[in-house]
Amino acid sequence: MTGIAAADGLEVRLSFNQITADPYGMRDVVDACVQHGVKTISVWRHKVDELGLEATAGLIRDAGLGVSSLCRGGFFPAATEAEVASRHEDNVRALEEAATLGSPLLVLVCGPAPDKDLDRARQQVVEGIAALLPVAERLKVKIGIEPLHPVFAGDRSVIVTLAQANEIAECFPASLVGVVVDVYHVWWDPCVYDGIRRAADRILGFHVSDWLVPSPDPLMGRGLMGDGVIELRRLRKAVEAAGYFGPIEVEIFNRDVWAMPLDDLMTKVKERFVAHV
Repeated sequence: MTGIAAADGLEVRLSFNQITADPYGMRDVVDACVQHGVKTISVWRHKVDELGLEATAGLIRDAGLGVSSLCRGGFFPAATEAEVASRHEDNVRALEEAATLGSPLLVLVCGPAPDKDLDRARQQVVEGIAALLPVAERLKVKIGIEPLHPVFAGDRSVIVTLAQANEIAECFPASLVGVVVDVYHVWWDPCVYDGIRRAADRILGFHVSDWLVPSPDPLMGRGLMGDGVIELRRLRKAVEAAGYFGPIEVEIFNRDVWAMPLDDLMTKVKERFVAHV
């Protein structure tokens, strides 16, 4: 069993993924979490850059918040050795940032193929993760492979199913590498529940939003929980049956959601989380 005990109830497991309020700064989001009783936050690196790493770490620490994950690392496939080396250096920095922030997890968006060779690109993902293991072990930060929906295979990730993520994760120690289950990316897969059972002790994160119909935009069209067609509660129960009782991140890319006043957004996120997750 990973993370917060089931007996503590579901609401305490809510983690506010910072991208859900992307127009707002780090201080605003941290303050909103405190005001609304949200105990955990998921941090994005571009927001850390705005305030600075040490200042961000201090802000979160002083607010008494936990950090569920840092997003994102990855983008391993590259056309040249110089690019591979540059990606590795950036991922090392990401692991160091996660450690400074107190995040136990770095989430990977693995990257697209630079030259249409999907097999080679996936091998570069394996090689890229392998190169990070000594750093992850030293810093005590786990690496989470997040499979993305196949619509993102061309520009964001060649890892598009939970089965693929599991296969790669199983190449490495479970103490260091696992998978992140994001319902937006995996809900459609007829093998998703088999994949969740297979992941078992390797599930490092669980992300919720909803798939709107019709979908307004593949990237920016995620909905609030309950506004779409995903079996959220069934998926949540499945990851719990596989042993995951850690933070549940609400992660929504949607300009209409971003346009909401932050106080209203936090209220609605909490309401929908309780009602639908």
